[in-house]
Amino acid sequence: MFNIAINTFKEIVRNKFLYLILVFAFAFIIFSILLGKLTIGDDSKVIVDFGLAMIEIFSLLWVLFVGSQLLFKEIEWKTIFLILSKPIKRYEFIVGKFLGFSATIFLIILVQSLLFLSVLALKDIEITKMIAYSLRFTFLKMETLLALVFFFSTFMSNMLTVVVSLMVYFLSHNFANLIDMALRSKNIVFEYFAKVLNLVFPPFEAMNIKDYIGSFENFSTHFYIMNSFYGIAYTVIIIYLTVLIFNRKKFEI
Repeated sequence: MFNIAINTFKEIVRNKFLYLILVFAFAFIIFSILLGKLTIGDDSKVIVDFGLAMIEIFSLLWVLFVGSQLLFKEIEWKTIFLILSKPIKRYEFIVGKFLGFSATIFLIILVQSLLFLSVLALKDIEITKMIAYSLRFTFLKMETLLALVFFFSTFMSNMLTVVVSLMVYFLSHNFANLIDMALRSKNIVFEYFAKVLNLVFPPFEAMNIKDYIGSFENFSTHFYIMNSFYGIAYTVIIIYLTVLIFNRKKFEI
């Protein structure tokens, strides 16, 4: 399993798209300084918000357009037969691929974060606990999204996986509005439906800490622990379901 993870990591870091992502991330984070100067008033919030948003967007692109190809490419190019002919269990293959790609997500977020924090230091902007938590939850969100990408890849095409994963990503950031609408409608069916969807979809809205920077700086430790646990538990469950589907999948030559 760990050999698969290491080989996956080595293979993906040679992907030219990785360096393209990092170059654009570097350019946009530096651009945040210019954007801050063009803003009337306090430029620190603009730089922080824009920088964190760019880190998440470029990480999102990496997961969607490269992560979605991992399983699909093995199946489409028939290399899955060679891999499974070895004494490797199917769950080891899935978990190994997941861990290997997770390492590249960590690498991308780490490089972007170091650049972003350097910009904050250069502009003498305080690096608060909320900023640190936001970066941590960005990584956790990408891990959860990667699990969903793997899950969809077991029974969807590459393009459909990207589209559905992107839809889930955006919808999962707006469930507070849906639940609020359900409560106001006073319709029991609608309310129940909204609550079920809130449980089924990933907890991205709860992990979107960057939206609260500048407004709330004193979230309790319990808040971070519970949201982290929820995100990790959701990811583990999705990977488990992915393994179940992959174990029952029949590959045709």
